[in-house]
Amino acid sequence: MSSQLEIAVEGRLGVIALNRPEAINALSHEMVAGISETLRRWATDDQVRAVLFEARGSRGFCAGGDVRAARALLVEGRRAEAEAYFADEYAMNLLIATYGKPVIAIADGIVMGGGIGIAGHASFRFTTPEAKFAMPEAAIGFVSDVGVNCILDKAPVHRALLFLMSGTAVGAADALALGLTDGAVARERVGELRSGIVAAARADNIAAAIVALMQMHTIQAGDRVLCALADRLAEALAADSAGEIVAAIKARSGESHDIAEMAQLLASRSPTSLEAIVQSHCAARLMPGPAEVLALDLRLARLLAGMPDFTEGVRAVLVDKDQRPVWAPADFAAVPEAAIRAAVAGTASVGAAV
Repeated sequence: MSSQLEIAVEGRLGVIALNRPEAINALSHEMVAGISETLRRWATDDQVRAVLFEARGSRGFCAGGDVRAARALLVEGRRAEAEAYFADEYAMNLLIATYGKPVIAIADGIVMGGGIGIAGHASFRFTTPEAKFAMPEAAIGFVSDVGVNCILDKAPVHRALLFLMSGTAVGAADALALGLTDGAVARERVGELRSGIVAAARADNIAAAIVALMQMHTIQAGDRVLCALADRLAEALAADSAGEIVAAIKARSGESHDIAEMAQLLASRSPTSLEAIVQSHCAARLMPGPAEVLALDLRLARLLAGMPDFTEGVRAVLVDKDQRPVWAPADFAAVPEAAIRAAVAGTASVGAAV
C-alpha cells in the first residue's frame, strides 16, 4: 500500500488517512489506486462496518488531484496515462458515492477539487469553521469534475454556478449552503468526534449513531459570503452561456465593490473552461445519478486535457507560479462551443485535441 496513505481498522471502523502533507495531500495516481483497492476489499469484509476518511498535516484535507503530474504526462506525450489517471479518479469517486457501507469524512483546512471528490461524496460529512472549499479548475484551464455537479444539484443553480465559475475558496457556511458538507465542528472537538465515530461503527444502527454525533457536535459556521453574492447576481447567472454570464456580471460592476471584484476574477479565468463548466453543470442536473455525471466529467476531461489551456493553466498556477496564464482562445467568441456540447451530450469522440 502507498506510503501516501495510512490504512487501519479501529474496532469496526476502517480508516483511510491521506498522508501526503507536503503536497496538501494532493491525490497521486498511487493514492487513487490504494483508496479504490481498500474500499473494494472492505466492501466484503464483515469486520469493517463503516469507513472514515481523514488527513494528515495541518494545512488541509486535500488540495485536489495531482494535476501537475497529469500535465507532465501530457507534455511528455503520454496522454493515455494522463487520461487513465482521470478515469481511475472518477471511478474512485463513484465507488465512494455508491458505497454499501456508511462513509464518513472529516475535512479541515484546504478542501479543493479532488478533495471534494472524496469528502463531498461521503454519506456523513464533517468540516470545521476554518475549512476552505473550492473547485478552482477554471483557473487552470480544466473543468469542474469529480462528480461535484452531482453534489451541488440541490443548491440553487445560480449559487452552484458562481462557486464553480469563480473558483473562489469558501468557508464552512457557504459549503453547508451549497451542499458540500453536512456540519461544522469546532477544531478542538474533532478528536472527541472521531472517538464517537469509532464507537458508532459498533452500534446497531450506525447511521442513527452518526446523526446523533452530528447533532451533538455541530456549531454555527459563520456568514454565507459567496451565496449572498450569488443571490444578488441570480439574474445574471441565469444567462444561457458562460460568455453571457460574464458579460452580465461585468455590466453590473458599478453596483458594488464585491461585484466588481467578481467580474474581474471571472475575466481572468479560461473562457473555454467557463463554457465547459456552465454546460456540464446544467446538463448534470438532468442526469439520474453519479455514474452518469462522472461519465460526463470523463468526456470533458479528455477533451480539455487535449487543449492548450490545461497545460498552460497548470504551468501558470502550479509550476512557474507566475499567475499569468495566456488563454487560447482568449475570448468567448472563439471558444469551441460545438465540441464542448458534443462532449457533454456524448455524441462525438473527444479523443483528439480541438
